[in-house]
Amino acid sequence: MNRRQFLRSLGVAATATASGAYAWRQRRSPQTPPLPAGDILGPSDAVGHRLWAMDLPEATETLKTPVVIVGGGIAGLSAGWKLQQAGFTDFVLLELEPEVGGNARSGANAITAYPWGAHYLPFPTQESRAVRELLADFGVLRGDPYAVEPVYDERAINFAPQERLYAHGVWHDGLWPQVGVRPRDLDQYRRFHDLMETFQRRRGADGRKAFAIPSDFSARDPDLLALDRLSMRDFLLQHGLDSEPLHWYVNYACRDDYGCRSDETSAWMGIHYFASRDALARDAGSDDVLTWPEGNGWLVNKLRERLAPHLITNALVWRLSELDRAVLVDAWHADENRSVRRLARIVIWAAPVFQARKVFRELSPERSAAIGAFEYAPWLVANLSLRGFPEERRGAPLSWDNVLYDSDALGYVVATHQHLAAHQDQTVFTWYHALSSGPPQQERQRLLTMPWAVWAETILRDLSRPHPDIREQVTRLDLVRWGHAMVRPRPGFVWGEARQQLLQGQDRVLFAHADLSGYSVFEEANYRGVRAAERALQSLTIPFTSSIQA
Repeated sequence: MNRRQFLRSLGVAATATASGAYAWRQRRSPQTPPLPAGDILGPSDAVGHRLWAMDLPEATETLKTPVVIVGGGIAGLSAGWKLQQAGFTDFVLLELEPEVGGNARSGANAITAYPWGAHYLPFPTQESRAVRELLADFGVLRGDPYAVEPVYDERAINFAPQERLYAHGVWHDGLWPQVGVRPRDLDQYRRFHDLMETFQRRRGADGRKAFAIPSDFSARDPDLLALDRLSMRDFLLQHGLDSEPLHWYVNYACRDDYGCRSDETSAWMGIHYFASRDALARDAGSDDVLTWPEGNGWLVNKLRERLAPHLITNALVWRLSELDRAVLVDAWHADENRSVRRLARIVIWAAPVFQARKVFRELSPERSAAIGAFEYAPWLVANLSLRGFPEERRGAPLSWDNVLYDSDALGYVVATHQHLAAHQDQTVFTWYHALSSGPPQQERQRLLTMPWAVWAETILRDLSRPHPDIREQVTRLDLVRWGHAMVRPRPGFVWGEARQQLLQGQDRVLFAHADLSGYSVFEEANYRGVRAAERALQSLTIPFTSSIQA
């Protein structure tokens, strides 16, 4: 949080009154327009179900490949990038979907490119060395990647206005509720902000930051780790923070980054959200981020171009077994309807952790039980193509990130916000929803079984409150369902036994997914992938310069 902007928002809130938020009459056309065209796109649950059913043919060909990377999300792509940076090229990356990128994938139409998942990257901290090196490699970071205040390509820094909140019929600058808040709410805002700043400044007994990114670099003081056994909601209440708008904001932050409510989120991880980011950038504000019309898909596209000779898509790894001198990897190639066996010296498992229990043949009972403790949040993402910008309620202007106060969803980002054109009639809104109202399995079932038309009506109804004519403006509405979008950092999990069990090293099969960090962000996925790649290079006695150690 930027303190100047935070305090300015309090000043706005102090002068605002509930009477300024009068109700607007919903404008209705004589006849409700029909739903626009649209479809459900993205990951196919049918492919994953083939793995669960083991309805797959035996291998008809055997190849020798020193390093096999399983999974083409950010972790797997980062592992391949690091291997290539070290001059090592004898590897393949197997991805079960037609496209690499995981939940950072993107799409495009005649209007613009747009994200299908992660849509921004905060300025990386000094501990996120590999991310800074990658950004420098792709020309986003200019000059010394290890500088205290690096220089970033201004075209990649989010344009103003950055974010706004719709509450009580009015759009407000920033995401802190402002209209109708009481003096006690403002006091609790300040107390909460001061508390988070204290955690941000704190150093552990080992001299490390109390909360760092990557999380492996965080201090391990007992009182800090004890926060993991508490929910973020209970942490607030223990500190006498019971303000409804404050709880809304913290709950929103937990849903937005972790896919679960504040009462289901580890307090350690909830505090981490507010206290871990201290990166600076020259000629940019500390609250600014890096983004592109396609979100983090821009970085995926760069990695895809760089690693193209090594990528094999539509390849479902269904058997992994450790032999005396190799690791056996069987993958079904959907395009050819056949399986290929690869004998590897090292396998980097960069796929979600939960898949490992079905694929690994020699998994110990302890590791199998540990994997079972990983829970995943389901997400829905929609891209709405609009023939024109919709009608606006009064208040703050259209921003890059637009959030609705009393919505179960997380709001939308404007894909054309980063365009350099002075005027544009058409646009794309990317709408996000973390399904967190009930148990993950129940919400996942709802996500997968609810028809497109029901979701489309839900989305248009949600957006019609701030935009009464949204239905008339939408020409197409497509959905992507992420059944296992991200691991859920619930109380007791982040520093619990299950995650630590999988962090213990193995010689030939290296876990490398962001799941191992207990939450899903670009920096953690990149770190896990690069870390596994460096361990592989070390085992193969390939010289390299570390990207994760100062």
